[in-house]
Amino acid sequence: MATPNYSYEKRQRELAKKRKKEEKLKKRAEPRGDAPAEDSNDTAAQPGPGSDTAPPGSDSTPPAAP
Repeated sequence: MATPNYSYEKRQRELAKKRKKEEKLKKRAEPRGDAPAEDSNDTAAQPGPGSDTAPPGSDSTPPAAP
């Protein structure tokens, strides 16, 4: 029976960690306005409960009570 090559397995784990870390850093470096096509959901476009129907840019907050 062949003996396991632990150094090879360790190297593969290290490379996988490195790839994952680089992908995470790249994802964080992307601008927030651009959502990746693979992660886009329809729920992000739908207003949630309690959201205002006012168009963006309009001030929909009620005035403070005196």
